[in-house]
Amino acid sequence: MTETKGSGSLALDLTLDDAALDAALTAACATARSENWADRAIGRRDPSVWSAEEIVQRAISTRLGWLEAPFHFSDETGELVAFAGAIRDEGFTTAVLGGMGGSSLAPALLAQVFGSAPGATPVRVLDSTDPVAVAATLDDLDPTRTLFIVSTKSGTTAESLSFQAYQWERIAAALDAAGVGRPTQPGDFMVAISDPQKSVESIPHHDHLREVFLNPPDVGGRYSALTYVGLVPGALLGLDLDELLLHAREMVVACGQSDPAANPGLALGLAMGVFARGGRDKLTFVIDRELAAFGPWVEQLIAESTGKAPIHSVDGRGVGVVPVDGEPLGAASAYGNDRVFVRITLAGSAGPDPSIGSNVDARLGELAAAGHPVIRINVGSKIEIGAEFVRWEIATALSGAVLKIDPFDQPNVEEAKTNTRAVIASFETGDGPAAVPGDAAVSVADETALEAALRSALTHLLPNGYASIQAYVAQTPDRDAALARIRTLLRDETHRATTVGYGPRFLHSTGQLHKGGAPIGWFLQLVAEHHEDLEIPGKPYTFGQLIDAQAIGDARTLGDHKLPVLRINLGGDPDAGLAALGRALAAALKVA
Repeated sequence: MTETKGSGSLALDLTLDDAALDAALTAACATARSENWADRAIGRRDPSVWSAEEIVQRAISTRLGWLEAPFHFSDETGELVAFAGAIRDEGFTTAVLGGMGGSSLAPALLAQVFGSAPGATPVRVLDSTDPVAVAATLDDLDPTRTLFIVSTKSGTTAESLSFQAYQWERIAAALDAAGVGRPTQPGDFMVAISDPQKSVESIPHHDHLREVFLNPPDVGGRYSALTYVGLVPGALLGLDLDELLLHAREMVVACGQSDPAANPGLALGLAMGVFARGGRDKLTFVIDRELAAFGPWVEQLIAESTGKAPIHSVDGRGVGVVPVDGEPLGAASAYGNDRVFVRITLAGSAGPDPSIGSNVDARLGELAAAGHPVIRINVGSKIEIGAEFVRWEIATALSGAVLKIDPFDQPNVEEAKTNTRAVIASFETGDGPAAVPGDAAVSVADETALEAALRSALTHLLPNGYASIQAYVAQTPDRDAALARIRTLLRDETHRATTVGYGPRFLHSTGQLHKGGAPIGWFLQLVAEHHEDLEIPGKPYTFGQLIDAQAIGDARTLGDHKLPVLRINLGGDPDAGLAALGRALAAALKVA
């Protein structure tokens, strides 16, 4: 270990100046070593690392296939490269992957980090039901030169199937306009990534698609980056899949070492779990710009895996690690004592995006001197992201052993879906969505009322809590910047950690943590009006109504958990609405 302070028993570059945490970490290392966690979990796939209960062990044993993925899929790279070559040779100019959460975040990461190699096929990712986002992703593309990938582990993901229905109709219309009839049909321009049997059979037209890629069913969505979920788009992008998987296999082997001093995944997992258990549960990422897309991927992995009640919980109160991605770096005075900072660097990089801040490493040195633990990870080259997938998957899984949770289930994810379906049912009967009890959206049109609502809502921020901004609008660079300003204002004035998620994507990511983790969240839900909407073929509702239903369903679910949520209507111009929200928030916080 090359740390400057702290426990000397970890294969981790860690700065730690907290005697109590250091002692707890040393004890956890001793336990992991004496009980042989790494060999049992990684080498033998032994679920007893997480629980002694037979029923829990049986469930976990069906979710450990991700450990085999870097080895299993090494035998598939030749066919994947051939598939990508055929797509290119047939004249496809773009691929679009429609998916959510675990099905979309790894492909988005690969597309953003690597781009497309010369002569390869660019890949876009569609993971928003906002009609503006759907149109921006698909409508400028020739449907007959676009490969559409419907990616859904269950085969029933509402968003993925809505995207598929929209694109299917676009392809059919283009074929009709060109006078092309059978044997050419929309399925010739579409492939699927799913699980076998019932899952893939639930996808409409599954038996008419040009190809179907079936994943091992014992791999959960958030652990699926090195399965077909990531490798199909990776092949289209022209990545060197053999090297990507080689680095992944090397990390699996390294993480089989029993001693935390030689095990990068175990060392990281022990630190995550011990720090969270000791009150430092806000894991804050500072990532070089070339790898920035790693943030949303690891955010989902950690939030969905750790945000839940312990297996033997008496009161049902959740725990978890709150991943904080993309938050601009502040002075030491801006933070409470609940932070851990993770600096991920890429060799040769100029550093993080300027929106994160300047003099980042000097600031992290100041934060370390102020007592905040700082973990540093250096990635030698972009292709080594394969190893980082594995390191963080193993770390997250083993942090679950420290927190005494099942890191592979997601017990609260279905709740928001159930409430969303209830709202959608009201569309189908013509009744319209029912109001959210006690939480009607406040309009930005009346900034005085908005300021008062914010001032009242802010009283519900807990001392060790976090503020979550949930934006049910299409993502743009301008909105990223506006939300960064709002979250920085919140952080600096309240000293609480802040997170930002675009809906409905975060429902398949941090949504589990929000409802199932420690009840310390404060939620600001941002919705907007839809002056331009899109029909979903075969459904009695539009994309605009779908995203509205998802927002209402999530607000209801948060309310069911007695969590504070304030809904704000940004109006017909979300950019102007965000500006008004920023002014009202500053006034509510009494910022000059």
